[in-house]
Amino acid sequence: MEYRYLGKTGLQLSLLSFGSWVTFHKQIDDSVADELMGIAYENGVNFFDNAEAYALGESEKMMGRVLKGKNWDRTSYCLSSKAFFGWRGKANKPNQTGLSRKHLIEACHEALGRLQTDYLDLFFCHRPDPNTPIEEVVWTMNDLIHQGKVLYWGTSMWSAAEIMEAHRVASQHHLIGPSMEQPQYNMFERQRLELDYLPIFNGVGLGTTIWSPLASGILTGKYNSGVPGESRMAIKGFEWLKDRWLDEEKLQKTRKLAELAQELNIPMSAMAIAWCIKNPHVTTAILGATRKEQLLENLKSLECIDLLTNTIIDRIEGILQNKPKLETI
Repeated sequence: MEYRYLGKTGLQLSLLSFGSWVTFHKQIDDSVADELMGIAYENGVNFFDNAEAYALGESEKMMGRVLKGKNWDRTSYCLSSKAFFGWRGKANKPNQTGLSRKHLIEACHEALGRLQTDYLDLFFCHRPDPNTPIEEVVWTMNDLIHQGKVLYWGTSMWSAAEIMEAHRVASQHHLIGPSMEQPQYNMFERQRLELDYLPIFNGVGLGTTIWSPLASGILTGKYNSGVPGESRMAIKGFEWLKDRWLDEEKLQKTRKLAELAQELNIPMSAMAIAWCIKNPHVTTAILGATRKEQLLENLKSLECIDLLTNTIIDRIEGILQNKPKLETI
């Protein structure tokens, strides 16, 4: 396993990490979660990602139960949670969502309880909140860090301008600014990480814990001939994933990428993940496997990075035709 520093912090995260979105509680039970987290940990994974909204809090509870049973040295791994959406779903009431001081502090306390831990290594603002002043967010996160409940705070799906505004406020008041962002990044979703965030990477620094490196599974090739019944796009309530990803243009590109992976004699999923982590601005790519075989295949992406030579990257770009470019006036 390779480890990278989280932006300009001293924290090192494994290049591949393990997350629970969609899978925990909805697709797998405690025994499978225990097996998969064990395999990940044994292979050097030291970051496990979660959020209050995942399975309405049940995902964090499941991860907490598994970790309690594992009894691993707490200093050997990192845990995260995210706050914004709340965990009550349609039953959420005012102040149970968003980034207000009240919700962030209560969400942190609730996550600590569900995960059965004393502190969060990483705590994310899961979305920007236009109704809460950025000063309130930065002050609250700074306070949680000084209380020892959070070690690093960051953002998820924030624009470059919003992240830099948080840094401006932090600098003005001598507070701790955001250390990381959790953006979606894969062969079909590239704009923010490859272009928008470049000034931040080169300036104040920014770690990234990317999600959906396989574009919700489409980059495994398993949707090339339809939607398998056991897949996440077949889960009730996740129809929007199918609407977002399963268009003919993406499927045609995916089939061509599958041919290239076959030529390289590597799994398509491993090639897609290797493509993501080859980018030096990616601190860690979050995996979301549901089976042992799937996870072991995804972990093989580490061995595939060197196969992605400049020539192969050019061929991939020739298939994708979506490299972000600066707009000229």
